[in-house]
Amino acid sequence: MDGLLEWAAAIGTIVAASMVAADMGRRATGWGFVLFCAVAMMWIASGLVHSAASLVIQNAALLAINAWGVWRYLLDPNRK
Repeated sequence: MDGLLEWAAAIGTIVAASMVAADMGRRATGWGFVLFCAVAMMWIASGLVHSAASLVIQNAALLAINAWGVWRYLLDPNRK
């Protein structure tokens, strides 16, 4: 489990965490959550390919949590 998909997901996770932690405003934080969603899907794909159920379950939960972050920071019309 050390291929291109996993490296891209790992680097993307680091970038997304940095974007959220930097607190550069709602828009940047929202896009950090978008990136978190994308890399969670990459980790899910990797987990499915390698039969790693724990990785799939963990990232399915993280995908839902990060989708909520996308809603709160980018899509919710009441939080502009």
